[in-house]
Amino acid sequence: MRLSGPAAIAALARLAPGLEPRPRVAHRVRLADPATGAPLDDGLALVFAGPASFTGEDVVELHLHGSPAVLERLFTVLAGLGLKPARAGEFTRRAFANGKMDLTEAEGLADLIEADSDSQRLQALEQMGGAWARGIAGWQARLLDALAWLEAAIDFTDEEDVPADVAARAYGPVAAVAAEMAGLLADGRRGEIIRDGLRVAIVGPPNVGKSTLLNVLAGREAAIVSAIPGTTRDIVEVRLALDGYVVVLSDTAGLRPSDDPIEAEGVRRARARAGEADLRVFVVAPASPDSGLRVGLETDGLAQPGDIVFRNKADLGVNAGELEGTEGLVRLTGSALTGDIGGLLEALRARLADRGAGAGVLITRARHREALGEAWGALQRSLEATPDLAAEDLRLALRALARIVGRFDVEAVLDRIFAAFCIGK
Repeated sequence: MRLSGPAAIAALARLAPGLEPRPRVAHRVRLADPATGAPLDDGLALVFAGPASFTGEDVVELHLHGSPAVLERLFTVLAGLGLKPARAGEFTRRAFANGKMDLTEAEGLADLIEADSDSQRLQALEQMGGAWARGIAGWQARLLDALAWLEAAIDFTDEEDVPADVAARAYGPVAAVAAEMAGLLADGRRGEIIRDGLRVAIVGPPNVGKSTLLNVLAGREAAIVSAIPGTTRDIVEVRLALDGYVVVLSDTAGLRPSDDPIEAEGVRRARARAGEADLRVFVVAPASPDSGLRVGLETDGLAQPGDIVFRNKADLGVNAGELEGTEGLVRLTGSALTGDIGGLLEALRARLADRGAGAGVLITRARHREALGEAWGALQRSLEATPDLAAEDLRLALRALARIVGRFDVEAVLDRIFAAFCIGK
């Protein structure tokens, strides 16, 4: 049990009278109710004096026998001493408020707690260790220098120690930062794929074996399999681990025209999920009454280069046909019924190696991508603007970067100016 705040050490003194704890040393303690003297538990206590603690406040850790009875009683006693239960994420929020971590590091901690795969664990540790923060700080430092040049050109051109070409010096570093941001934005969602999983939509007409294929990949009966067309109405989602990555499989309703409003809604959701997915597996099969829809799939704009066509029911010995009109599709043949899925797992592994792998800072959240895109757009505008407008665009870019980490010091611009020039001596 962790206590944090100005009353934490005083609360420990009430629970264990006479204890004189040394910081960062485990002490065996017999905890008692200060109101009655009744014993509570026999455990260990550690004190972390602020600001050298996780939250930056005084922190006490109690290592207890974790039975519900012990915890419930201790919660009651602590409430009587004026302490309150922490809200979800409150300790991390206090750490952020006290400057112990920025928002990206806090998000890395949350990702580490939720990690299902080794790749997620490693990426979360990298972010929690400040990889994003260091990358943002590097950009901010270079942009602040450029902004200082522009501000000096605007406000201090009469000063003798300000060079005449001071504004021109800003544009080169700005262009370099913008190019680095553009490269990160064009990373193919690598970081998001690691964090959220590779989203794979299994799509196709009814009765081609989509649900059977999902069950084979999942290794269990996750979806209902039936010879009745339109059995799958809603999206059935399964998460599986593959080579240290998470893959999110979605079995979708069979694509066909329908007057049934429920089935029509299922088809709409299937198309929407296919459009959102990182990869689509189009399942086709011989002798399907809806085989004409195989051509309709790509004309609706669902198929993209790199998607997979799985020609199912090869055990019937009949050609399943093709998905025509789209270049760059991976074509496999097999039988989900017999478990021969024709190298589909290997194709998924190849896609993970292509999209999931990556080194250095990666965008892991939509808010990061949005703010970074906003910053990049401002920098692009600044390269074509006059010094006064360019300076405003740099400020907008810095504010967008600050939203990612949660901090922006407006005084830093003046510090840069006065550090670079002898203005106002």
